[in-house]
Amino acid sequence: MKKNLLVRSALAVALASPFMVQAESELVTGSGNATARLDLRVVIPRVLFLGVGTGSATPLATNGAVNTLTFDFTSNPLAVGTGAAAGLISNDGPTPAGAAIPVRVFGNDGQVTITATNPTVLTSGTDTIPFSQLTVTSDNTAFAAPTFGGGTSAPTAAGRVTNQTANWTYSYANTAEPAFGTYTGRVTYTATMP
Repeated sequence: MKKNLLVRSALAVALASPFMVQAESELVTGSGNATARLDLRVVIPRVLFLGVGTGSATPLATNGAVNTLTFDFTSNPLAVGTGAAAGLISNDGPTPAGAAIPVRVFGNDGQVTITATNPTVLTSGTDTIPFSQLTVTSDNTAFAAPTFGGGTSAPTAAGRVTNQTANWTYSYANTAEPAFGTYTGRVTYTATMP
């Protein structure tokens, strides 16, 4: 029984020994120098990050919050269809307030491209407002906002690394005269990297 256990233990050590870490050493007797080498490694993971609104304040982490930007004409209903600004423009995300939304992109493996996809209309029941009534601009020329309906943006990179932030400001043209309601639509921004 002891012999069988000894054989099994020896076999386990023999199988594991190629996987054991062994540092280099050199023994010199008498005169001379002893040398030992060490290999060093730095591991950088491939990362692609895009945050819009609340998600932009959580660097390199997933945040499932989808913020809402509202153009509210409750306080100035006679301005609907005139091109005037909404009486209240608000978002439920982080500062800056109003129609400006913070965004961040980070990628470390080549040029990042951001694409905007959205429906053609905002809806309230069966009533609609064309999505073309909405536009977006950026306060950072190195991180332009892609236009709605499949527009793309290529944020400025330094070598193969892109690390940009911006505030994207949204506008509602207010040239349509829709029936009353709360019209909703969602834009999805997708970041890709080679």
